[in-house]
Amino acid sequence: MAEEQEKVKTEGQEKVKTEEYQVTGEMLVAKIKEILHEGNIRRIILKNEQGKVLIEIPLTIGVVGVVLLPVWAAIGALAALAAKLTIIVEKVEEPQ
Repeated sequence: MAEEQEKVKTEGQEKVKTEEYQVTGEMLVAKIKEILHEGNIRRIILKNEQGKVLIEIPLTIGVVGVVLLPVWAAIGALAALAAKLTIIVEKVEEPQ
């Protein structure tokens, strides 16, 4: 089951919202796909149970498809090896 935490900070003119999800290895790929479909993602960070950063994925507009294939392979390998992971998602909030 995924646990969620949310924080908001301001960097310059844009607001960056940080969300944390606690997931099991088997839920990792599905949760990341769900997050990517939401859009406005700046970066995804995966940490193990001890808080050590395993992979940091900076995302820019237009990064899709074939470019992400090596990243999906790495995420799949981490999912197979880890029991519990933390996904940290940085999103840019649109100005209102």
